Amino acid sequence: MPEKINKTKEEWVKELTPEEFHILREKGTERAFTGKYYHHKEEGIYLCRGCGQELFGSDTKYDSGSGWSSFWEPMNKEAVDFHKDKSFGMIRTEVSSSKCGGHLGHVFEDGPKFTGLRYCINSASLNFKKTNSL
Repeated sequence: MPEKINKTKEEWVKELTPEEFHILREKGTERAFTGKYYHHKEEGIYLCRGCGQELFGSDTKYDSGSGWSSFWEPMNKEAVDFHKDKSFGMIRTEVSSSKCGGHLGHVFEDGPKFTGLRYCINSASLNFKKTNSL
């Protein structure tokens, strides 16, 4: 289990851009098809922008056509937490970083046959670490 990170709102505001703060700490979302990692194809690891925890490998990234970076599974199931989200008149499953609690996006059960899951993740909640191979 990762060690939890607890910071004040003021600390998060200093560390994150306004868009990153809105998404990670206020459960916002970026506009579809605008995220910097939406069409990203390099080999590597996607990390939580808030705490640096490794979340997704590029080998599980795919084009779902949804407008957000999509993955069929996290690198480690303990890296993410799940919460019921009833906002906007919908019932969805929110995905957050298990280390800092930062909102990443949502997971849906309409993904590829590998897992049947589609982790729809905001680019602004991620950093990327390039690797030569996974």
